[in-house]
Amino acid sequence: MATQIAYKDVEIGTELPAAVFPVTRDTLVRYAGASGDFNPIHWNEKFALEVGLPDVIAHGMFTMAEAVRVVTDWVGDPGAVVEYGVRFTRPVVVPNDDKGAVIEVSAKIGDKLDDNRVRVDLTATSGGKKVLGMSRAVVQLA
Repeated sequence: MATQIAYKDVEIGTELPAAVFPVTRDTLVRYAGASGDFNPIHWNEKFALEVGLPDVIAHGMFTMAEAVRVVTDWVGDPGAVVEYGVRFTRPVVVPNDDKGAVIEVSAKIGDKLDDNRVRVDLTATSGGKKVLGMSRAVVQLA
C-alpha cells in the first residue's frame, strides 16, 4: 500500500486529524500477551502501588504505538513512516473501572524535508497531562 498524500500538497503547520484511544485493563492484558511484557506494573494494582506508582500504568511501547496511529491513519501506509521516536514523560495511569483511561493525540507537520519527506510532530496526553515528549515521525510522501 502506498501513500496517496503528495508532498507538494502538504504545508508546515498542517494539522492531521486528531484521535482518542481508550485504554482499559483488558487492553493492557491483551497487549502484554502480544508483546510478551508481563511486568506486573501493567496489570497488578497492588504491585504497582508497592513500587510507588499511582496505579497500574500502560506499557510505554503501547502508548507510543497508539500515538503513531494518527500518522499511519493519515498517510494510509504504515511503511511510509521511516523514523519515529519519543521521550516518555509521564505514564498513562489506567484505573480498574469501566472507563479506564484515554490517550489523546494530535499532530501537525513540523517541517518539510528533502526527498519528499515530512516531519510530523505529535502531542499525546492522558488525563490532561503530556505523556510523550519530543514525539516525532518522519514520513515518506508521494
